[in-house]
Amino acid sequence: MTHLLNRQAARLVNACVFVGAALIVGTAHGTPPGTSTPSAITTPLPSDSIYQLAVPLTDQNGRTFKLDERRGQPVLVSMFYTSCQFVCPMLIDALRDTEAQLSAQERARVSVLMVSFDPAHDTVAVLKSTADARQLDGNHWTLARTDPASVRKLAAVLGIQYRALPNGDFNHTTALLLVDANGRIAGRTTKLGNADPAFVKLVRASVSAPAP
Repeated sequence: MTHLLNRQAARLVNACVFVGAALIVGTAHGTPPGTSTPSAITTPLPSDSIYQLAVPLTDQNGRTFKLDERRGQPVLVSMFYTSCQFVCPMLIDALRDTEAQLSAQERARVSVLMVSFDPAHDTVAVLKSTADARQLDGNHWTLARTDPASVRKLAAVLGIQYRALPNGDFNHTTALLLVDANGRIAGRTTKLGNADPAFVKLVRASVSAPAP
């Protein structure tokens, strides 16, 4: 009788182990591709990170996101408005030329974020039209809008000044900033039209830095 009970107990234990293993395998292989998982970056943000700023943004495709979603890789950041006829197109040219100085591997590790001063005019559709007209690669370039109060906050954090004019134009600082993987401003340039060699060097160094 004792031997029979022992054999039954052993079979029960083996069955439990089998079911447990099956559940583990099902969990490992049953997660659909693209399902979000907790970020691997668990260290607190530096106090001087622009990602401390809770700014709601919407891109040219209508997707909403937050600044800190860019954490983990360097980002080229600037501010602009789409109806600008002279300075802002040159700013885009400078960004494109900066990218062109990088290798394919380096370009894959850096993205571009441009936020509009003019949310009243720069709707999602207008941003999309601008991105298409300038043939900006949506895999690397984001044109974004936010509310007027958040525009002011972001401009202040980036050290960019702007002022709306009666005719709908803006006077503004023309600056291209490099933000590192933790959201700290690692460099800036005011050169327009083409790449600033010293700035490109900073971008390369930031791309090569270990991930946070």
